[in-house]
Amino acid sequence: MMGVDLPVLWALIISFCLMMYVVLDGFDLGIGILLPFVRSIDDRDTIVNTVAPVWDGNETWLVLGGASLLAAFPLAYAVLLSALYIPLVFMLAGLIWRGVAFEFRFVAGAHRAFWDKAFAGGSYVATIAQGVSLGAFINGFNITGPSYQGGALDWLTPFSLFTGIALLAAYALLGSTWLILKTEGGLQKRMIALTRPITLTVLIGIGMVSVWTPLIHSEIAARWFSFPNLFFLAPVPLLVLGAVWAMLRVLNRAANAAPFWLALLLLFLGYSGLAISLWPNIIPPNISIWEAAAPPQSMGFALVGALFIIPFILGYTSWSYFVFRGKVKAGEGYH
Repeated sequence: MMGVDLPVLWALIISFCLMMYVVLDGFDLGIGILLPFVRSIDDRDTIVNTVAPVWDGNETWLVLGGASLLAAFPLAYAVLLSALYIPLVFMLAGLIWRGVAFEFRFVAGAHRAFWDKAFAGGSYVATIAQGVSLGAFINGFNITGPSYQGGALDWLTPFSLFTGIALLAAYALLGSTWLILKTEGGLQKRMIALTRPITLTVLIGIGMVSVWTPLIHSEIAARWFSFPNLFFLAPVPLLVLGAVWAMLRVLNRAANAAPFWLALLLLFLGYSGLAISLWPNIIPPNISIWEAAAPPQSMGFALVGALFIIPFILGYTSWSYFVFRGKVKAGEGYH
């Protein structure tokens, strides 16, 4: 395709797919993370019913992102799966387990408490595995030529464990603000109360990652703190502080949709900070999207399919959320 930088275009497509997954499955996983903090069976049913019509479609974006990575950047796909094989297996196991638990809890009768624990456990395992993978990705990989040369446990570091715990807080924030949007009465008040400390925890997590990352990666420190980059990139941390301040303000009022949109803003700012730190490397620390790209003919052929299917996925996702808009009341929903 003349005049089009295919690796950049594919990097944007994959980034969009992953962002859609993090947003949509993030609050889905978030409600599982929050489920142990809600004791009432009726309230738990209401919580699960807020995502019952849409939850399984959210993971479409993860599948699309993985398939796009294989099609456009096969070297990155091979290295990432080799380096992160163990946490990715745990992630998939957690997603499968929580999916089974989601369906079984509605017909379990006296065993519903077990499946509630299973749903929460799967959510915790999947989220921590995603966060650990993210931390390992930021740390970079030992690459020789086209092959991963590191060990099976190189992903297991204090930094990656911290990002795993931090992602729990981020998804919990998405989950709590989603429930503020979708519920009412006592359950909504409970979520408002939980959102305040979760927001502050997310701020601490963002702050620690923002300090820790440049301390262990000099090239990232140079990107953020050299001139004139320092002036151009300063709005990112300032917007994070502004979003947290606005979140705490709206929670003291008649909170409804605003907390969820502010949570999305915080997540997007964190995602933007990651992109700024690592661009244009798709395999940190030093393999760029151009070095890892498939042949132009392959990328162009796959691009036709991607540009055809993405609007359809966006269409049916938007339609499903539109159809099931509004508050979910106790006793209503999926049975």
